[in-house]
Amino acid sequence: MLDPQFADLPGVRLLYRDSGGDGPAVVFLHANTGTSESWEPQFDHLITRGFRVVAFDRRGRGGSIPVAETGPQPGSVGEDLAALVSHLGLQRFVLVGIAGGGFQALDYAAWQPGQLRGLVIVASNGSISEPEMQAAYKQLHAPFIDDTNRHFLEVSPTYRLQNPDGLKRWIELEDHSRSQHQPLQALREPNTFAKLATIRCRALVVSGCADMLAPPALMKMWAAHVADVDFHEFSAAGHALPWEQPQKFNDLLTKFLESLET
Repeated sequence: MLDPQFADLPGVRLLYRDSGGDGPAVVFLHANTGTSESWEPQFDHLITRGFRVVAFDRRGRGGSIPVAETGPQPGSVGEDLAALVSHLGLQRFVLVGIAGGGFQALDYAAWQPGQLRGLVIVASNGSISEPEMQAAYKQLHAPFIDDTNRHFLEVSPTYRLQNPDGLKRWIELEDHSRSQHQPLQALREPNTFAKLATIRCRALVVSGCADMLAPPALMKMWAAHVADVDFHEFSAAGHALPWEQPQKFNDLLTKFLESLET
């Protein structure tokens, strides 16, 4: 695991992890659950292949502390990401977002198109404001799931059965993520089909067939509005797809990253 570092940015003391180096940069946005540590299965894989890896705890999650004296609250993930990019002196990079981090990655990609070499969205319903998407979200709503048993919605039955230690670690990260009891940060602007159509970088969209929140059929509804997109489905994977099937996801991600070099 990469050691945490801290950046004092507008409105937040941001915890981030950065492998450093001169390789192509890949920035990870974690879900509404978990923290930057959720990407641990991806870090070493990419670092050993020459990539620079950056991830951070979203404001009010994990170790990133809101600081009202230095900026408005709760701010947005996109603006915190832009401030971190400036702080680190990153040029163009690939942005990877999962679930709620995927909402924010789409928001950033439409706002700062010149910063991105590529975009990867994993297991995310996109938080699209279009009426047909809102109706689909309601169809998938599971009222029997709450914060006390969230893992039943987030982690697939196959993973829960086969990897109890991994499930235990996932739950620990989720508990740590929510320890500050801070509100989630909103998008800078609502995600719409028209907004997605402005994204011009190459995109990889990955969905798990056992995902109760963002199944393939739902993700295809919004992904169809991104101009240059490759869509992949993982059998048996749930909402925590890169955590559940790290090797398969890492291989696909690496192939996509290397294709951007050509």
